[in-house]
Amino acid sequence: MLTIKDLHAQVEDKEILKGINLTVNAGEVHAIMGPNGSGKSTLASVIAGKEEFEVTKGSVTLEGEDLEDISPEDRAHKGVFLSFQYPVEIPGVSVTNFMKTAINETRKAKGLEDMPAKDMLKMIRDKAELLEIDRKFLSRSLNQGFSGGEKKRNEIFQMAMLEPKLAILDETDSGLDIDALRIVAAGVNKLKSKDNAVIIITHYQRLLDYIVPDFVHVIHNGKIVKSGTKELALELEEKGYDWLKNEAVV
Repeated sequence: MLTIKDLHAQVEDKEILKGINLTVNAGEVHAIMGPNGSGKSTLASVIAGKEEFEVTKGSVTLEGEDLEDISPEDRAHKGVFLSFQYPVEIPGVSVTNFMKTAINETRKAKGLEDMPAKDMLKMIRDKAELLEIDRKFLSRSLNQGFSGGEKKRNEIFQMAMLEPKLAILDETDSGLDIDALRIVAAGVNKLKSKDNAVIIITHYQRLLDYIVPDFVHVIHNGKIVKSGTKELALELEEKGYDWLKNEAVV
């Protein structure tokens, strides 16, 4: 599904990614771990197409299509979803109306008519029920006055509604207490399928107690220096990252 080859990227002339190679297949969950400043969030931003990051070498392809000249909006329409570390507040725009607009914009990009109101309402209700979201939540202004857990839960709701091919969760566990973490993880687990893929970017192993990855990759100084299974995350929790500095690139 997603193939990254020798990816180099910079921001404001500072090179951050220095040769990333990664393949993510449908049905897989990949965790990206690493210390602060290693390039984890930059990788997520480059996949999503954020324009402040310049790709200087290498490629990112989704289902065989090179994403280099595709805008962030069009990448989203093609099925790339990025959850934000710090979701923006939009006063006066309800969660429901925001989702209606997002879904119909994606349909328009695919040459489809707007989703009939009846079908949209059913979909919203079904996804809210799946994620155990109170319907009163859906009438609130997007992220305004939301707790950290509510903001992250709303992002998972957006993911459920948009049904992306590739979901990138950038430090979704940041600032969450244990109950909120379980709720968010349960939502992600319910949405996993053989037809989509998930990339989880995290500092800590604790999220991976609830969302078990098929693969764990460690980024250090802009490169993936080690890959493994969940056991690698447990090892990192015990030893930290310093022991990986001299590891060979995989």
